[in-house]
Amino acid sequence: MTTILVATVKGGSGKTTLSTNLAAALANDGARVLLADLDRQRSSTEWLARRPDDVARIDGVEWMKEIGRPGPDYDFTILDAPAALKTKEIEEVVGFADRIVVPVVPSAIDEAATVRFLAKLDDIRSISKGHKPVGMVANRVRVGTRSAERLAAFMTETGHRAIARIRDSQAYLDVVDAGLGIFDRGGSRYAPLKEDWWPLLEFVREG
Repeated sequence: MTTILVATVKGGSGKTTLSTNLAAALANDGARVLLADLDRQRSSTEWLARRPDDVARIDGVEWMKEIGRPGPDYDFTILDAPAALKTKEIEEVVGFADRIVVPVVPSAIDEAATVRFLAKLDDIRSISKGHKPVGMVANRVRVGTRSAERLAAFMTETGHRAIARIRDSQAYLDVVDAGLGIFDRGGSRYAPLKEDWWPLLEFVREG
């Protein structure tokens, strides 16, 4: 079983969008997935409550007060972390994770917050020793814009692995209201969006 932590210290970076769509992608590929909501805003929990019964199953749990230990019934556990984590809280959630996914959106403010978060991650021994890989995801990117180019350069300069670029699309807002992810949908509208996710899916599946 692999535990994926989706975290950063900046609100509005799309952590829940990444967590829910990642869960849907893995579930549609046949994996047994547990989506753990660590955020008191309960966005992942509410998304699961809207999820139809006739799509790929994703189990949910609320771990706002204390992180639990999922049993062997799951292939993947995804931890949807809250923003503004303190240093001790970062150390705690990282302790439960096998891989860490850090979303960042095109914004100087978000980039500065990401630098601070990555510095705290680098202070954790399991990460500094390379035992727990960290992957950065450029989120809500408008391809071909100056902000996208700046974000790509920023991610390279951090020295951390840039694993995916998720483009900005109204489709994500359309599916979330129905408790769905883009991998729950077929058709030509979603095909190019799904391609954005392949590098991230490869990252979480690495042995």
